[in-house]
Amino acid sequence: MAKKTIIGLYPGSFDPVTNGHLDIAQRAHKICDQLHIAVVANPSKKVLFSVEERVDFLKKTTRHLPKVVISSFNGLLVDYARHIKAGMIFRGLRAVADFEYEFQMALINRSLYHGIEIVFLVPNEKFIFLSSSAIKEVAMLKGDVSGFVPAVVEKALRKIY
Repeated sequence: MAKKTIIGLYPGSFDPVTNGHLDIAQRAHKICDQLHIAVVANPSKKVLFSVEERVDFLKKTTRHLPKVVISSFNGLLVDYARHIKAGMIFRGLRAVADFEYEFQMALINRSLYHGIEIVFLVPNEKFIFLSSSAIKEVAMLKGDVSGFVPAVVEKALRKIY
């Protein structure tokens, strides 16, 4: 019997992608045969970078991960997971507050798509405090974000701010 391909999905707004996001992507990459990193295109959410820019950042910063596919989607996460035949969704957890929200979403998603497993990953402790909104605030106030984001993102943030 042939081994079933394990397809994972790591969704997020990635506005912008941080080193914490990349840490989770690398961890998820080790677990599955193919990892889809998907930018959520939510038109009601105010974002700094376009979907195309965020997809481009992810493509540039995950080039070294051979089993990664970068894409974007809108609509329900579970519908996209079903579309790409994902068997698991990866989510990063930084704090207890993340857990409450993510746990609730995991239960909803599992009830909408019984064939999916939700996998929570904890980032490296040096990235545990990172959030895209905090990065944007530091960049807006002309702070150094070089240790928090990939160089391509740092350059883009400097251009904006």
